[in-house]
Amino acid sequence: MCLFNKVQLYISLLLFVWVLGCAVPKELVVKETLTMPNTFYMPADTVMPGTKNNVLISWRSFFKDTLLIQLIDSALINNLDIRIAEQRLFAASALFKASRNQLFPNLDLQLSAGLTRFGRNTIDGVGNYDVNFSPNITPDQKISNPVPDFYAGFHTSWEIDIWGKLRNKKKAAYFRYLSTQDGIQYLRTQIITQIAQLYYQLIAIDTEIEIIRRNIDLQQKAFDVILIQKESGKINELAVKQFKAQLLQIQSLMYAKTQEQVLIENALNTLTGRFAQRVIRKDSLDIRDLPTQLNAGVPSDLLLNRPDVRSSYNDFLASKAEFRAAKAAFYPSLIIGGNIGINSFNPSTFFSLPGSLAFNILGGLTAPLLNRNLIMFQYRQAFAQKNESFHLYHKKLLTSVEEVINELNRYRNYEQIARLKMEELSLMRDALQISNQLFFTGYASYLEVLMTRQNLLNSEIELTEANLQQFISSIQLYRALGGSN
Repeated sequence: MCLFNKVQLYISLLLFVWVLGCAVPKELVVKETLTMPNTFYMPADTVMPGTKNNVLISWRSFFKDTLLIQLIDSALINNLDIRIAEQRLFAASALFKASRNQLFPNLDLQLSAGLTRFGRNTIDGVGNYDVNFSPNITPDQKISNPVPDFYAGFHTSWEIDIWGKLRNKKKAAYFRYLSTQDGIQYLRTQIITQIAQLYYQLIAIDTEIEIIRRNIDLQQKAFDVILIQKESGKINELAVKQFKAQLLQIQSLMYAKTQEQVLIENALNTLTGRFAQRVIRKDSLDIRDLPTQLNAGVPSDLLLNRPDVRSSYNDFLASKAEFRAAKAAFYPSLIIGGNIGINSFNPSTFFSLPGSLAFNILGGLTAPLLNRNLIMFQYRQAFAQKNESFHLYHKKLLTSVEEVINELNRYRNYEQIARLKMEELSLMRDALQISNQLFFTGYASYLEVLMTRQNLLNSEIELTEANLQQFISSIQLYRALGGSN
């Protein structure tokens, strides 16, 4: 076989192996479509509260309590979780800018100086020695041994993004940045709703403590009357002990509620980034302070309004872009590079132009061969991550719709519970008055009085809880519909 045919054969084999290395595996495809319902599923007798249009309302307009607004303002400035998240956003922004710069050529300044000694029995040593006797070189061009080397110039390299690998990496970084940005907005909404919920819980605890304190005073007076009646022989020791036990029970409840008060107040201080101190608040829950009621709109609004849904969707888009970049890694890369600068082994001729001017340019295609399995693993990993992010997005949508339905129902139900508890409380107050009159006239036992007092206390606390739940459901509905910073 002649030399020419051998060269052709070697080139053909090389091209075959190269093309084989560029082969892309079978496309991995998974269905990525979602259909949102047209309305929120609600029981037939439920009336959804709201305004005519589903427009996001600023939290400053949503809440009516000025003391709560001041507390939220302080938290949005000083909350440490928000500050930490802002640093993550800064890092995501830097990553996006770095990925964007990968599309452009690199340009580096190079300055170097070196000294090389060639052995006399080496090719370079013999060649340099022989060149010095050539009549074609000037004295400045003679090569010494050891020979110095000075260089100052620029180096550039540029990967031409033929298959979109770098562009998809840039898209992925951009969507990660958007996801982080939406994450901060969602965190702010979470902080706002947490503070509002704890604030109204704290007021409710204050109200319950006042109810308990008032009942302790009444129970103490009733106990004093029972002691007098025992001394007169109208009742026995059992009645005294029952009244005393009920008094102790109410007093222990006071300490339990006081502990809840401390915990909630400290939680509010932590959210606002300050050490323990008294939280300034209103004296009691006022149903007229209920935040503005919202219209749920349609479930598809959640795609636009909820920052956590948008964040999850942007994560999914980022993973899709990363998957396309992983696929493009199977194709050959076109890289162009070069150098231009001043190079001389003689300092006296370093700035002698064009004699010291040196440059080179090189372009080439590279394709994976031995590392193909590694790229395949990365490709499959990117595929799995893309699918995972899609399922997480799907789950986030399901959870979001569920939260809206739950809060709409909770608001409606506790509104009815509060109305019924008001009626119950009115009846229990009348019952207590009647039971006291019957007891002193001998037509009712002390057990009936004790039971009536206990039921009245429970009704007062349950009414406070029902009013609190209306506040909480309104706040949580605001969060579930996306909130507004």
